Amino acid sequence: MRMATLMDRVRAYLRSPKGKQQIEQAKRMARDPRNQHKARQLLARLRGRRH
Repeated sequence: MRMATLMDRVRAYLRSPKGKQQIEQAKRMARDPRNQHKARQLLARLRGRRH
């Protein structure tokens, strides 16, 4: 019997009721302009560190 890989476990979680709930919550949060601004700031900071 093969051990489940990490990705298999993640996929199983995302298909579960709790996982679907988390996905919907993340989508709601992503639509919020304040969170979009925070995400852009974080990405800008991360891009700045590469150089």
